[in-house]
Amino acid sequence: MDSVSPLKLPLQSPLPSPLLVVPRYPRMASLPVLLPCLLLLLAASPALSTNPEGEALHAWRTRLTDPTNVLQSWDPTLVNPCTWFHVTCDSQNRVIRLDLGNSNISGSIGPELGGLERLQYLELYRNNFQGKIPAELGNLKSLISMDLYGNQLQGEIPKSFAKLKSLRFLRLNNNRLSGSIPRELVFLSNLKVLDLSNNDLCGTIPIDGPFANFPLQSFDNNSRLNGPELQGLVPYDIGC
Repeated sequence: MDSVSPLKLPLQSPLPSPLLVVPRYPRMASLPVLLPCLLLLLAASPALSTNPEGEALHAWRTRLTDPTNVLQSWDPTLVNPCTWFHVTCDSQNRVIRLDLGNSNISGSIGPELGGLERLQYLELYRNNFQGKIPAELGNLKSLISMDLYGNQLQGEIPKSFAKLKSLRFLRLNNNRLSGSIPRELVFLSNLKVLDLSNNDLCGTIPIDGPFANFPLQSFDNNSRLNGPELQGLVPYDIGC
């Protein structure tokens, strides 16, 4: 009896099972290409490009009236305010001088200026600034010179000025300041020049500390200021 040969069928590749299909994702190697693009987008955002000092100055600017466009260069989209006109910075791009004297600017002096930690010179003389001198200016511990004369400032001289230990020049003359001269100012041992003339100050003039060297002309034309105090005899705030 002849042997029967087994039936040979052609080999076929099995159909892939849907359960074995593995999805393909983009390779992670593309991230280094995307990352620089993301950084460029973030850098282009105005909200992230300014530093705190630039933000503070621009916030103040938005409340000022500037008829001659003195502050036109104060662009909040720049990295820092060091390229703005009337602003000077140190080598670390920190604001050390603000020079806006005789600029025909109106408004109030912003408390934001108290955040300029390295500010040495604050020149705001001969403008149309009104309202009170913000107490926050007493935070400017690096300040050497403050010139606010020739404005329409009102209210009292802030007692916080006693913290300005580096201050050498303080000119507040030709305003509408009232109240007594803060006795705390006698501790400003570096103060060399003081001018409070042509205001509406009252009381008596201190005689201690640097006040011993200031001429009486520094206090002229304050109709309610009664002259140098007599320690123990005349209250310093007499007439206020």
